[in-house]
Amino acid sequence: MCMWHTCGKNLGVTANTSGTSRAMAIPLKKNNTMSFRLKLFISFAAIFTVFTLLVMIFQYDREKKFRIGQLENTLDNITEIAHNYMTSNSIVDSGSYIMMDSLMEILPAENIRLTVINPKGIVLYDSEVSAVETMENHLERPEVRQSVSSESGANIRESATTGSSYYYYARFYTDYFVRTATLYDLRVKDFLHVEKLFIIYLILLFLVTSVILHYITRKFYEIITKLKYFIIRLRSGEELDETMEFPKDELGSISNEFTSLYKELNDAQKNLVIEKNKLYSHLSALNEGIAFFSPMKEKVLTNNHFIQNLNLLSEMSTISAEKIFEVPELKPIVQFIDRQLKESAVHSTDDAHPQMEMDLQKGTRYFNVKCVFFQDKSFEIVIIDATKLEKRRLMKQQMTSNIAHELKTPVATVMGYMETLQHNSISPEKQKYFIDKAHAQARRLSDLIEDISTLNRIEEAGDNYELKQVLIKDVVAEVEEQLKLKLDEHHIKVHVDIPGKLKIKGNKSLLFSIFYNLFDNVIKYGGDGAEIYLSNYLKDKKNYYFSFANTGNEIDDKHLTRIFERFYRIDDGRSRKTGGTGLGLAIVKNAIQLHKGEISARNYKDGGLEFLFSLGK
Repeated sequence: MCMWHTCGKNLGVTANTSGTSRAMAIPLKKNNTMSFRLKLFISFAAIFTVFTLLVMIFQYDREKKFRIGQLENTLDNITEIAHNYMTSNSIVDSGSYIMMDSLMEILPAENIRLTVINPKGIVLYDSEVSAVETMENHLERPEVRQSVSSESGANIRESATTGSSYYYYARFYTDYFVRTATLYDLRVKDFLHVEKLFIIYLILLFLVTSVILHYITRKFYEIITKLKYFIIRLRSGEELDETMEFPKDELGSISNEFTSLYKELNDAQKNLVIEKNKLYSHLSALNEGIAFFSPMKEKVLTNNHFIQNLNLLSEMSTISAEKIFEVPELKPIVQFIDRQLKESAVHSTDDAHPQMEMDLQKGTRYFNVKCVFFQDKSFEIVIIDATKLEKRRLMKQQMTSNIAHELKTPVATVMGYMETLQHNSISPEKQKYFIDKAHAQARRLSDLIEDISTLNRIEEAGDNYELKQVLIKDVVAEVEEQLKLKLDEHHIKVHVDIPGKLKIKGNKSLLFSIFYNLFDNVIKYGGDGAEIYLSNYLKDKKNYYFSFANTGNEIDDKHLTRIFERFYRIDDGRSRKTGGTGLGLAIVKNAIQLHKGEISARNYKDGGLEFLFSLGK
């Protein structure tokens, strides 16, 4: 095959070409789910496949057009040569078309067919046919018809005259058509056939890229898998793997930042949970009722004491903390809250927040209510049941008054006796009488101070007393021994029915005070010849129950509920005569309560008084 020469002229062609495309099938496993790595690889592979096919189609079409252009440039050059030859030799005017044979002999290309056609389609010359008058009209030939409307025309078809296939190329020169054709044989077909080298190159490039994609997706999948297992472990509550490593690239940096951020958030969450649990524990342990509310007056957090105190304060049964806004007694607090919520901002400093506090009494109970606002307009309400504190304050106030009164009498008496002895000349017998009286009052004053001290210790340091196992029968025996002279003096008999092994976990000194004051009370007020009956009549899982009864003088029922009050006396004159301080039974009650027990009194069936009390095991 000879080399085709080009003149740099690229012309279009309307030759019909057809091709087939093959779809690449990728076998996939029929799973319900596809792995992320496979999805990623298929996505990248599909994108690259489409890109490769587009490049292949574009390059194939470009190569084909280039080769067709080369062939048409060669045929166009021959056409121009023929036209110039005919013009220079006035062949059309002379009609000497036989001269075209001379041109055919000097053309370098082989298997070239040259045809001259007049505007009516009549063949004037054909290098392959001698009897041109026998040839068909060529005006409707595709290449001729196309050259009329465009610069040139081309077509591949079988010649009706020679029966051979040609690649035709025609141009119209006003007075005639010049058509050149080359035999469409294997040589021309090979020339027009696009080389497959670039296709092989693209296929190799595709394979290499697929391997690279496989490696990249595998690395990327490893990172994603690590993150996946990392999240799964987090969801299942497992500890983080400190040895987990990610690639040293941007994606690895993101993964490391993610894990570090999570660790920080996890640590912060753990600390938050700890602090939250501390807050809950603190709220539960508080004796005060506290509730936090949002700016919409909706409960955020509360403790049980708040609901309990709210029910006591409002005399209603509710479990809703929001009911506090409906309590009439708390109208000033509610109005304060409404005013704060209407303001554009809460005016507060770092050390102080808007707040309001009020005290109120509901029946026999005393309450302190406080509301504090925060900068976000949320607020807290604290309800303190101050009944015990208030009653203790009143009791101390009353006790102080009683103590002053009780101290005043013996002190005044002692001073009177001393002044009598100091300023009057009296006989030795009278002096001894006044000194004995002063001594008795001083002893009474000492007993009073001792009892007051004992009560204060029980109330203020009750939890600090040392507790240990104490045999009750031994304590009672010790009391009897200490009071034996007084018991014998008043002819009082004692009957004790307590198991010898009965033990109480308590303070021996206070247990001694309980029984000492009960015995002493009988000695002072029971009368001569009384009998004491002390027994343990019942026990359960928590307590031992005792009865302390004595025959003798009874008391009116109206006094039974008050005999445990400080300085309460049924007969003030009689009590002072017997030397009582009025604190003995108060000490008994407080000491029993410290031992997780209770005490009550009633008149005894055979006359006298009976105390029923319990002591915690």
